[in-house]
Amino acid sequence: MVRGKWLGNRTTSPLQFLKGTKMATKKDRLGDGKINTGIEMIEDQEEKLWEQNPMEALRYEKIETRKKLNWMARYILSMIIVLTFLFLIWLLFYGALPQESRDLVNIMVGAYVAVLAKATDYWFKDKEDPEQKEGENVSNGNNDTI
Repeated sequence: MVRGKWLGNRTTSPLQFLKGTKMATKKDRLGDGKINTGIEMIEDQEEKLWEQNPMEALRYEKIETRKKLNWMARYILSMIIVLTFLFLIWLLFYGALPQESRDLVNIMVGAYVAVLAKATDYWFKDKEDPEQKEGENVSNGNNDTI
């Protein structure tokens, strides 16, 4: 128990004091019936959409699921590309290879530089994404999907 000027003349623990203030953790605020976090706001909007227009909500859910699957596939392919490139570099410099194979690995490393550059461009270059346009069309109420 802590007694102090900032707590008044009450005897209370600092944790009990914090629970009564805005400094309470997000975990304490979840499920209190109020929208406190971004997650709760998104869930509330999704529930409203399901109540108002279930067909639109279903379309939106399918688009979001497809976006997640596409992102995972692209992430996995990018990791495979990077790991293959690193393996070829290791093989070129540290592997015991005959001279003929070393030339082939050197050519493969050169080809993989272009593949690695394309993967880097995908993740770090601004682009027009058809999935983003489709999501914007759904949120704007347009029925034009790709």
